[in-house]
Amino acid sequence: MESLTFDSDDLDVTADFLSRAYARMNISSGTPGSNHARVHRAGVASMSVDELALDFEMSYSVTPLGRICLCLMHEGTVRDHRFPGVEDAFGPGDLVQFAPPDVPFSGRISGARYNITMLDPALLAQVATGPDASRPVRLTGHRPHSAAAARHLGRTIAHLRDTVLSDPEIADQPLIASTAAQHLAASVLATFPHTARTEPTATDRNDAHPAVLRRALAYIDDHADEPVTVAEIAGAAHVTTRALQYAFRRHLSTTPLAHLRRVRLAHAHLDLVAAGPGDGNSVTAIAARWGFHHPGRFASLYREAYGRTPYDTLSAG
Repeated sequence: MESLTFDSDDLDVTADFLSRAYARMNISSGTPGSNHARVHRAGVASMSVDELALDFEMSYSVTPLGRICLCLMHEGTVRDHRFPGVEDAFGPGDLVQFAPPDVPFSGRISGARYNITMLDPALLAQVATGPDASRPVRLTGHRPHSAAAARHLGRTIAHLRDTVLSDPEIADQPLIASTAAQHLAASVLATFPHTARTEPTATDRNDAHPAVLRRALAYIDDHADEPVTVAEIAGAAHVTTRALQYAFRRHLSTTPLAHLRRVRLAHAHLDLVAAGPGDGNSVTAIAARWGFHHPGRFASLYREAYGRTPYDTLSAG
């Protein structure tokens, strides 16, 4: 897990930090006196969530970030924000994509407190298309398609920041990091217009036969202890992700990730049963090992599946 905190009144120091933390950029201050900047980052390899506060007006010119970069404004304004084909301004409550990953951008930010969430563009393909895709999935607009979708993504980002990335022991669990990254990518796709086709085609529907499902289920069983993406499951089943999703809906009335979660829950149950007194195991540790970062949610799923609490199972071991 990556965690850093920056706090400075020196504009040159701030410029150097921002260039190292994001991409090469030029900044200048339009505010006499204070140039106070504060940044806190928490992240893993494929995504990061930053909280920033700038107590001055700053002009910026940024080279391509190479990552999807989302900005959620808490206070202050961004004005004259530009990249090819777009000129916009943002205020409190706005959630936007700063620019496509391969495009430079510029603008002015004034007395702002805001969130920047960055993720690897490849994550979109992991949740949207199979390995047969001829080109990467990309976002086609910098504004959400609805206010409701933006609010949902904002809640997803806050959840990642406050629960997953706030605890290094949790964030460093490979299954948790993988699941959280996929959840973020799926929320981004649900919020912004994009190039992915999500509905199954006629070919996808024809491919959604029981043999495909058997291959997918076998792959999930064999790799439940590893970070697994929907695209990888689809690849193992030799179909597109759309066909895979349709096969699970058609034959099992569920989704591949929901089934993967049930398989991991079963493994967590076996670990709880096998745990002995004084061996150092805890419900939280076992849950995290199998990709469940929220103790309350894990307890609820466990009780629903096994009719008792995970603590009862551990205590009886």
